[in-house]
Amino acid sequence: MPEKKLHILAADDDPQILRLITRNLQLEGYDVIGVADGQQALDQIEASMFDLVLLDVMMPKLDGYTVCQRVREFSSVPIIIVTARGQDQEKIHGLDLGADDYLTKPFSVEELLARVRAVTRRSQLTAGQQGQLLLSKVELGELAIDFAQHQIIVAGKEVVLTAIEYRLLAYLAQNAGRVVTQDMLLEHVWGDEYIGESHLLQVNVNRLRRKIEADPANPRYLVTKTGIGYELVAPAPSPDTL
Repeated sequence: MPEKKLHILAADDDPQILRLITRNLQLEGYDVIGVADGQQALDQIEASMFDLVLLDVMMPKLDGYTVCQRVREFSSVPIIIVTARGQDQEKIHGLDLGADDYLTKPFSVEELLARVRAVTRRSQLTAGQQGQLLLSKVELGELAIDFAQHQIIVAGKEVVLTAIEYRLLAYLAQNAGRVVTQDMLLEHVWGDEYIGESHLLQVNVNRLRRKIEADPANPRYLVTKTGIGYELVAPAPSPDTL
């Protein structure tokens, strides 16, 4: 049971699934609000502070994708999208729009609770991790990661990251100049139960590149080591500066 009563929004137009989600999360001690369409979900998120949002993809008025995209314009609240089994493109599209995780229908109560615990755990650094991060500031070319201020600067401008994007970049920055394997990143950022889910990592790496790279298709900071993982590096000086 959570140490504090976390505030969760669940949005699904299927009343049975919505009852399943809200009732079981409430039994675990969460404070849950349930809504039946995307517009209600967006209105609630704009009006209140939530620790987590669960969004069904197919909803009336506004679908889950649209809600996720609009929420990411003003909030980094953790989002779990709920998709139909076997619809991998739905999962990838949701992650690409800014969702932190996904839950596949039909799901068990145990899977629901595990996903919720994993996402809420990831959204907050533990005291020990925060203490480690406060020790340094990493600067690579025009990219600066200030752990004490929880701040990312690229070419003099602050970049806003989601919780997952920040954890991903922070872990790579703490290991700057070293190759970090895909499974190491998945275990550290998402948890050991996510080892092997390479598409989850790739989507988030692509999102992160769009925020920190001038040309995401040809990254200078976050480079891929084919078949191994990723490395955060200081970019080579351009010929104009030599």
